[in-house]
Amino acid sequence: MALEGGGASDLYLTELRLSDEERAVRDRVRRFCDEEVRPVINGYWERAEFPFPLVPKLAALGVCGGTFTGHGLPGLSPLAAGLVSMELARGDGSVSTFHGVHSGLAMTAIALLGSEEQKARWLGPMARLELVGAFALTEPDHGSDAVTLETRARRLGAGHVIDGEKRWIGNAMFADLMVVWARDARGDVGAYVVEKGTPGVETRRITGKIAKRASWQADVLLRDVRVPEEHRLAGARSFDDAARVLAHARPGIAWGALGHAVAAYEFAVEYTLGREQFGKPIAAYGLTQFRLAKMLGEVTAMRLVCMRLAELLGEGRLTPPMASLAKMHNAAKARAVVAEARDLLGGNGILLDNEVGRHLGDVEVVSTVEGTDAVHALIVGREITGMSAFT
Repeated sequence: MALEGGGASDLYLTELRLSDEERAVRDRVRRFCDEEVRPVINGYWERAEFPFPLVPKLAALGVCGGTFTGHGLPGLSPLAAGLVSMELARGDGSVSTFHGVHSGLAMTAIALLGSEEQKARWLGPMARLELVGAFALTEPDHGSDAVTLETRARRLGAGHVIDGEKRWIGNAMFADLMVVWARDARGDVGAYVVEKGTPGVETRRITGKIAKRASWQADVLLRDVRVPEEHRLAGARSFDDAARVLAHARPGIAWGALGHAVAAYEFAVEYTLGREQFGKPIAAYGLTQFRLAKMLGEVTAMRLVCMRLAELLGEGRLTPPMASLAKMHNAAKARAVVAEARDLLGGNGILLDNEVGRHLGDVEVVSTVEGTDAVHALIVGREITGMSAFT
């Protein structure tokens, strides 16, 4: 179901707030998803295969690098960057995750924390997807408490040697470079760019997933991995710098949650208009209309949160609690909207051909990626009360 503009999910006409350039970016990504992603992604999802043929087509959109400028980066407005995240998730959660890891995390880390030489070396090829990036922060025993990461980097001659383990690292199975976070002998946290083929790096794909099956995550083992000094990101000196990268990427998660909800809502509307029971479309029944109206209310609230998030980011006023509230709110609402859509489709809701079932699995990941809803609630709670509940 391809709708022009915001279509049936944009009752408050937020479409009118887009510039021509932002609308063009949105439409370009939407066409890519409708014409290239959705026709093929179910097969990849079912087989748990990564859709490599889509990567050059994604590169041609010119959106990798988001709001950053220079070095061949697109310099999108915060709103355009958000719309990219929304449309990719509306198309498919696995493709959205690939982009989020590569552009939202790996490229963001280099753009925010790299020296000019490091930016010049890596960002242009990454923008063209000639180099694919991964972001290695999470560890087997440290997810929500990533600040206590155990991966170590010790000085050796003119470089560093990294030892440790990482888990749930998107793109790691085929990435050309991986931004690895490690603690040095003084306890300071730094980021090191480990290039493909570096001895001592072992990746093992995580299998048996029930969500985002076409996106590959890996366990990464690092044993005596030697990294030259020029591969340590110049601006990464503490965990606060890792937190800066995560905070910059977090609005994209809220936009992605909106994309999942929009996809499910639009498909539910289309399905209920065409599905007849007891002699008329089920959309004609009051209970169905009530449920669709409630879904639209949630989608509208999510969209308005995202629009305001983009404004705050553009004004330089976005704070971590603001981003956490948006992520927490939209992740929860997206789960509810997609679950309602699946129920409206009845048994057909679990079929991949109807897409809602794929979004139902994928949207579960949104609740935990970039911090669980509970962790974000504590960040917001600390803002409300002035007291931390983390310790």
